[in-house]
Amino acid sequence: MDSEVPHQETANDPRALQRALSAYRAPRLARSVFEALVTVIPFGLFWFLTWASVSAGYWIGLLLVIPAAGFLVRLFMIQHDCGHGSFFPSRRANDWLGRALGVLTLTPYDLWRHTHALHHAHSGNLDRADEGSIDTLSVREYQALPQAQRLRYRLYRHPLILFGLGPVYQFMLQNRVPVGFMRSGWMPWLSTMGTNAAIVLVIIAMMSLVGAETFLLVHLPIAVLASSIGVWLFYVQHQFDNTRWEHDEEWSFRDVALYGSSYYDLPAPLRWITANIGVHHVHHLASRIPFYRLPEVLTDFPQLREVSRLTLKQSLECTRLALWDEERRRLVPFKHANAETPPVRA
Repeated sequence: MDSEVPHQETANDPRALQRALSAYRAPRLARSVFEALVTVIPFGLFWFLTWASVSAGYWIGLLLVIPAAGFLVRLFMIQHDCGHGSFFPSRRANDWLGRALGVLTLTPYDLWRHTHALHHAHSGNLDRADEGSIDTLSVREYQALPQAQRLRYRLYRHPLILFGLGPVYQFMLQNRVPVGFMRSGWMPWLSTMGTNAAIVLVIIAMMSLVGAETFLLVHLPIAVLASSIGVWLFYVQHQFDNTRWEHDEEWSFRDVALYGSSYYDLPAPLRWITANIGVHHVHHLASRIPFYRLPEVLTDFPQLREVSRLTLKQSLECTRLALWDEERRRLVPFKHANAETPPVRA
């Protein structure tokens, strides 16, 4: 990309950077169609290879669940771009592909698009952190809770719950009713019940084709693994130790988007299968950029590779983070709630 603004100065100024990134917003129809095909076709192929292996008695074929789940995650990321209106030039095409993919990802697309827009609009805002985000208490809020509620929060933040049972509950149960939007008009109900009806039809068709037991044996592990991966990605993109959160009066969309979202620097195969969602700081600053153009941004603005960078190894340490320390201005483990919070250093 050619720009009259020097890249170094632009990358250090979120407002100028956001203006410069508008040049990357245009989706390329042929590339979008290609990305959809190289995701849908392999997903179907791995699904049926898993079914064929299990049906023939080769239980080792269940290992194919892993790549199948990876491609299901990639389908969700395409749905994610559709929700931002960034996958196709046409909004109608984005919405109908998103709704179709929502059947596979067990996600009511129109309702999810609404809640995800809330996440983008209020991400990093301590006064509105409950909207579309993982629940996170401050150290003081946690210390003020009675013992029973502390235990409940500790269970909620335990990795086995957060990345195991939690994703199963969210995608398979919570997504079946418009939780939190019961009285918000017809859209949440139409989106949720329409998706549910389509899911039931697909399940009936697949069970009649391969058998109920075999279908569940093959598809449940794929769906469970994919949902856990999806929640993990969402977690590490905002829950890292030097993330940036602010109260309303100090909160700035551009600053928090750039510095409160991580650059999850994954190995190349994982970057591809997750559709570059790790370039999350750029995505939050300019959500209309198609995922396949995000590497262009990092090439043209190499300074962004060092902003909120998080490696795969470093991300594993994020599982111990559970509370926001307003004095330290960072996420901390539970053990910090048992010690007196030190004063802020000048």
